[in-house]
Amino acid sequence: MGIRSVLSKPLAAYIVGQQNKWAAHPAISQLKIFKRIIDLAKDTTFGKDHGFADIQNYADFKRQVPIRDYEELKPYIDKILQGENNVLWPGKPAYFAKTSGTTSGTKYIPITKESIPNHINSAKNAILSYVHETGNSKFLDGKLIFLSGAPTLEQKAGINTGRLSGIVNHHVPGYLRTNQLPSYETNCIEDWEEKLERIIDETIDQDMTLISGIPPWVQMYFDRIQARVDKPIKDIFPNFDMFIYGGVNFEPYKAKLFQTIGKEVDSIETYPASEGFIAYQDSQKEDGLLLLLNSGIFFEFIPADEYFDVNPTRLMIDEVELGKNYALIINSNAGLWGYSIGDTVKFVSKQPYRIVVSGRIKHFISAFGEHVIGDEVEKAMKETLVKFEGVKITEYTVAPEVTPKSGLPYHDWYVEFSHAPIDMEAFEKELDANLRKLNSYYDDLLKGSILRTLRINPLKEQSFINYMKSEGKLGGQNKVPRLSNDRKIANALTQYLRG
Repeated sequence: MGIRSVLSKPLAAYIVGQQNKWAAHPAISQLKIFKRIIDLAKDTTFGKDHGFADIQNYADFKRQVPIRDYEELKPYIDKILQGENNVLWPGKPAYFAKTSGTTSGTKYIPITKESIPNHINSAKNAILSYVHETGNSKFLDGKLIFLSGAPTLEQKAGINTGRLSGIVNHHVPGYLRTNQLPSYETNCIEDWEEKLERIIDETIDQDMTLISGIPPWVQMYFDRIQARVDKPIKDIFPNFDMFIYGGVNFEPYKAKLFQTIGKEVDSIETYPASEGFIAYQDSQKEDGLLLLLNSGIFFEFIPADEYFDVNPTRLMIDEVELGKNYALIINSNAGLWGYSIGDTVKFVSKQPYRIVVSGRIKHFISAFGEHVIGDEVEKAMKETLVKFEGVKITEYTVAPEVTPKSGLPYHDWYVEFSHAPIDMEAFEKELDANLRKLNSYYDDLLKGSILRTLRINPLKEQSFINYMKSEGKLGGQNKVPRLSNDRKIANALTQYLRG
């Protein structure tokens, strides 16, 4: 065993011990963070505007700080971009994480000196939790690859600005840098396809042991390698046994990815966002991701069905229920307050608090009040694939068809199969039946002849890659929304339909 794998084990034991301490006292851990960040920010522009000096408890905070999304917080961000100090957090941010927005275009999410450890240590601790539980650490001695955005940074109001993955790249611990691929020069290439070919040049003959990235882009990396060398990935990288991913549900991609690899490998799921590192998989034996209650973020939860109400219920960690869908709200040492990141989560455990990401607040279908969410379509597809052994999918998305040329409206699925079902009609029926079991509103609409059963549109190979390329969103952390409440994506995909 190498020095990294040997030294990781006592460090892993220490980190997990600390983790267990704060996880055993969730409400206390959260209140400590709450009091600390309120106190530190009380003299900022935002703190003065919202009476932070008078906040004594969470009830005061809820009265004085409304829920905001980026567009509503933007006036404060603009003050920072205009050069002002002490706006959302003391001083100026260390970085802006640049990400795509909706009505505001590009979003600039502050990352402060105090919030950087949340992003860096959380990723490290996810790996150490795995090492402690399994005893497997040999993958730390080989070459590691992180398929991510370019680490190049620009200046906005004197603040280093770039993609989150690029910012994090500058803080990779020195002991891992000697193992890390690709080279900095290759990582800086903006064009994803050119970058991917260069990454393959640098990695194809290396002892790759850990690969990290969003599943569809890792699949693309593997496919391009196999276009050069017609072998399973396990024969090209015989010591590859750790896959780290985040940002999307792995289940729809797992079968094809493991088939390409030629074996199953262990994986660690993470939940990073520009706004903060929210959770990570701390156990290979338990469901869900450990919510990071001691990492500079004070969490709030709004029942998802109340999110668009004028005065929705706002809950602390010790008030949530298992299995209920919540919009995730964060308050952090990055200077985000009452901030809705747009995700919904469900709790699968309270000892410790573990979550699954169930979807996006704005990514749902509710053309007729059915409010189908991402978690439901993903479970329906997973259950259908279990029954139709051998069928494998590359990617899919769903949109409503409200005004069909004939017949009742329906949910329109656009699916790229790597192995399509022989009987597509039977596959459609099973998928629809599974969705009806998961969503009673959808079931009622079909029973009431308001909707008809879903329709699958099989797409040609590479359809989603070509679509993302056409949108200028190929590679990096970009991903296709699983659900849309309009037909923008669906209409764009019609050009890729199979004959």
